[in-house]
Amino acid sequence: MWKKLDPIFTAIASWIAAASGQPAAFIVALATVIVWAVSGPAFNYSETWQLVINTGTTIVTFLMVFLIQNSQNRDTASMQAKLDELLRAIDGAREQFIGIEHLSAAEVEQIRTDLEREVCNDKTKKTNASVEKLIRRL
Repeated sequence: MWKKLDPIFTAIASWIAAASGQPAAFIVALATVIVWAVSGPAFNYSETWQLVINTGTTIVTFLMVFLIQNSQNRDTASMQAKLDELLRAIDGAREQFIGIEHLSAAEVEQIRTDLEREVCNDKTKKTNASVEKLIRRL
């Protein structure tokens, strides 16, 4: 059942993510807040008046978290697939790095540390000055 919902959710999430990133969405949100603020005196700044904006913003925020996470997951997976393809296609690239995104954070950090150490210790290779500068900052 969930497999059938995935393409529907992805389509809806993509559409909402694209729409919410537009200037018009910001203008609608800003206009909503302005209308709410201006209506304050008419409602004597009551608790109900305050509850309307608090509830509305909480619901929108809650739902947007899931939509943003879905979008980020898809972007990350597609970028990882592209990087894996580059590693596979480039002669001399170390293909053992394909799939390391499935390792634990500690394992990935160890690989990163080892790579940095390898670059720093290998005096025979010329390294990019900006990479050396970045490594020194870490």
